[in-house]
Amino acid sequence: QVSLVESGGGLVQAGGSLRLSCAASGRSFSTYAMGWFRQAPGKEREFVAGIGWSSASSYADSVKGRFTISRDNAKNTVYLRMNSLKPEDTAVYYCAAGSRITTRTSTYAYWGQGTQVTVSS
Repeated sequence: QVSLVESGGGLVQAGGSLRLSCAASGRSFSTYAMGWFRQAPGKEREFVAGIGWSSASSYADSVKGRFTISRDNAKNTVYLRMNSLKPEDTAVYYCAAGSRITTRTSTYAYWGQGTQVTVSS
């Protein structure tokens, strides 16, 4: 069992930066693949970035070069650094834990409650 708590969301102007954190409790955090997803109003939840136990990472095309995912296994925490934010990045951001990095929500067994990111133009 893994419990996930996101933090770091907020309101930022276009072009600004934010760093989201996801703190995990439970055993064997280092063995999980971790993902960040987002969901805008009226849209489906979509994959943003993922990082494996070995720190191999994957990104959605829409955030490549702007977002960076990282993890600190000693702190049981995964991060999402978001630079050059755009209004279309506005969404609730969720972290998730699963057995491997995929873009499908169904492959992640554990989810946080989400944190709101709002980018103003």
